[in-house]
Amino acid sequence: MGETRRRQDTRKKLPALVAALVAAVGMKLFVFDFMVAQGGSMSPAIRPGTVLLISRLRYGFRLPGSQSYLVRWGMPVPGEVVVFYTPEGIVAVKRCAGLEEGEKFIALGDNGAQSFDSRSYGPVPVDNIIGKVLGIK
Repeated sequence: MGETRRRQDTRKKLPALVAALVAAVGMKLFVFDFMVAQGGSMSPAIRPGTVLLISRLRYGFRLPGSQSYLVRWGMPVPGEVVVFYTPEGIVAVKRCAGLEEGEKFIALGDNGAQSFDSRSYGPVPVDNIIGKVLGIK
């Protein structure tokens, strides 16, 4: 009798567990993300191994894996730290140093001597931005 009761309890809890899992995956794909910083290009503000909280909705809405925003409602402001794809397709964390015509921005690392940034690959399309860094831990 105890085994039957446990199965019934599990069946009752299953929809809530599935809903929680779907909500968590949805939040990670569309709203917030976490990543660990690598390299020293943003030192001393962001050191290697620092955990970053990223807002995926700061500048607009894009489907995961898409090359551009479906809807854009903002642009990076100089001084904001953004996560984006470099022209080579590598995920990078840099500071927006300014916007250019044609919806491009200049990405610069705080540690210029160790930073592979717009000084090397030029302006980056705003559509390459994954999100804005909201916090570090």
